[in-house]
Amino acid sequence: MMMIKIIFWGLLLIIAYSYIGYAFILMIIHLFQQKHTTTPAIDLPAVTLLIAAYNEKDVLEAKMANSASLDYPREKLVHLWITDGSTDGSEKLLMQNNNITVLHNPERLGKIGAINRGMQYVTTPIVVFSDANSMLAPQAIREIVPYFTNPSTGCVAGEKRIVKFQSGNAVSAGEGLYWNYESHIKKLESDINSTIGAVGELYAIRTELFEEVAPDTILDDFVISLQIAQKGYKIKYTPNAFATETSSMNITEELKRKVRIGAGSLQALIRMKSLLNIFKFKMLSFQYWSHKVIRWTVVPFAMLMLLITNIDLVLNTQIYVYKAFAVFQFIFYVMAIIGWIFRNLKLRFRIIFAPYYMITMNYALVVGMIRYLKGFQSVNWEKAKRF
Repeated sequence: MMMIKIIFWGLLLIIAYSYIGYAFILMIIHLFQQKHTTTPAIDLPAVTLLIAAYNEKDVLEAKMANSASLDYPREKLVHLWITDGSTDGSEKLLMQNNNITVLHNPERLGKIGAINRGMQYVTTPIVVFSDANSMLAPQAIREIVPYFTNPSTGCVAGEKRIVKFQSGNAVSAGEGLYWNYESHIKKLESDINSTIGAVGELYAIRTELFEEVAPDTILDDFVISLQIAQKGYKIKYTPNAFATETSSMNITEELKRKVRIGAGSLQALIRMKSLLNIFKFKMLSFQYWSHKVIRWTVVPFAMLMLLITNIDLVLNTQIYVYKAFAVFQFIFYVMAIIGWIFRNLKLRFRIIFAPYYMITMNYALVVGMIRYLKGFQSVNWEKAKRF
């Protein structure tokens, strides 16, 4: 019984650290760290906005209009689109705009294949990556560029924001809450040292630091940004440069994304295993373990084992704390079931969907890892339908 108690408290500590403890440690470090808030005025450099798009014809006009409205000197902003493999006429629509450079190859080699090819045509010192379905804030590039005046900065990550509705279903509510939480952690990481990875909706790198990524890479944004961090450069994060997009239409569509992320997470951990060496990378490795490794590989299994050990302790001991925690877990999973029942309804009380979204996210991580180990995960995206 003592061993079960040790396992229970160990599992609880791991989960609590992953979702609460790490953020708390970052807040404490940030509290005592010297603040640098001023951003120098600079001569704006030339920038390439690179967008890899596969069969995105439905959103192209909106994205082109959004790109044209960016508050950045037109003569210093190069628009580069790669539509490799598209069969919906995307390249023809884009080529009607004289201000856009379009690269098109009939063969589909996935997003990373398009990025690797597109980067060969980039001549500006900074390249900004974005997705076709993500709309950038007008000031986004102006907010990103000044960070590169610091020679230690190699990548700048923007913020991903989910379009909020007055009421939301399980996906829009859960994903919105999740990204609010993630953004808070990313900002703390950036202020202290370096954010752990960027998201494809909006991030920028020094062009000279890009190195071609393996053609079967699943999480291109994460790998590209972490490769730069491995070289000793910082990944900075600015919530003032943000990209908005709608949530997946329903939980089935969202699972497509999350399972792929689960597969890509394991792939990235295996291929970037040197980052696990805390003696070599120190603070960066500590952040990597805390923010990604534990949450991706341990927490999904720890949640299930915590429930099992808690039930065992309730049945075999009379200690009140285990019963109290069992009640808490019972409420949590009942809320998850309620979230599943009402998953497609739009409700004002969005917090009710948080447990369901959390469980779904961890379930998808496990499924994704299994798919990767079995070799079933393709490098090509299966797009999730969005609102």
